[in-house]
Amino acid sequence: MPITGNKGEWSEVYVLLKLLGDGEVHAGDENLNKIKNLVYPIIMILREEAEGKLKYLPENSDVVIQTSDGTELLRLPAKEFESQAMTLLSAIQFVGKDSEIKSAFAIPATEDFMTKIHCHTLKAKSSDKTDIRIVLHDRRTRLNTEMGFSIKSQLGGDSTLLNAGKTTNFNFKICGNKLNDADIEYINTLNPKQKKVILRVQAIESKGCHLVFDKVDNPIFRNNLAMLDCCLGEIIGLLLLEQLEQDTNMLKDLVRTLSEKNPLNFDMSQSIPYYEYKVKNLLTSSALGMMPGKAWNGKYDANGGYLVVKESGDVLCYHFYDRNRFEDFLYNNAYLERSSTTRHDYARIIREEDGSLSFKLNLQIRLK
Repeated sequence: MPITGNKGEWSEVYVLLKLLGDGEVHAGDENLNKIKNLVYPIIMILREEAEGKLKYLPENSDVVIQTSDGTELLRLPAKEFESQAMTLLSAIQFVGKDSEIKSAFAIPATEDFMTKIHCHTLKAKSSDKTDIRIVLHDRRTRLNTEMGFSIKSQLGGDSTLLNAGKTTNFNFKICGNKLNDADIEYINTLNPKQKKVILRVQAIESKGCHLVFDKVDNPIFRNNLAMLDCCLGEIIGLLLLEQLEQDTNMLKDLVRTLSEKNPLNFDMSQSIPYYEYKVKNLLTSSALGMMPGKAWNGKYDANGGYLVVKESGDVLCYHFYDRNRFEDFLYNNAYLERSSTTRHDYARIIREEDGSLSFKLNLQIRLK
């Protein structure tokens, strides 16, 4: 059977071919621009394949493929990897122009080359957030360090930083006037094509009610957030409400507004960016290790950072050594996306066993 995958999955192979063809990767700034004077030479890329752990090593003008014990399997000119990367990039970009091609598609020419270089799957085997393992040379520290990177591709639409699910539901209590069954049915069935969630919240408020943050529903996600910061669950809940009041979903704009309102009454006399710092901590942890439905020990899986594939095909490295730049990149590009109201009890009024009414908002974060 042919190998098939979506744009994001094919992008992982593109990164492999591109980095081996170039032999280096440029760092990126917070606005997705290449930093010309900050380049990381590629010492080795590691992959788990059918033959075991393989090493892909740029060596002069060649790429050498070895087994874990150093046995050479293949040696090819680096220019061949560069050419194959450009062929794959063109194929991925073409998919967006061809409405007949579904989300998963095959690229026979690339599959033939993948077989040749002992690469048999689109995605490297991984149970965490690591998509590719690379040994980079850092000219500042003069160290060669093996690190795991997460790959985010702009070739297939905006990347997800934190996926929506029942684990990311935030529960709010409906306080104020009481709603009867007819009110609840009316609000839950409001179903316009646009601004559905906003209209449901406005309908609640029109009945003389208001939403008060209660808790993060899922205890695992609740504990993960509490480990990052005891206030983080409430801050995210307030940001979800703020999104419904503003005509923006960019996280940095919502955090700025929340900071001005300062609902948690932090001491702002010294202009300490409490809300921004805590949200950046969430973004970094979500990017490199923390998952909502899995108890987290605080350790980063993708300990190297991010590799971002731009629409142009450029690959930029956001190295965790440059933590401030990495955090600024996430913060400048993150936005809240509303998931479907047909799933996860999102934007529905629920009558609890004690008779109280709850309304659930769902967290999903993407990178533009």
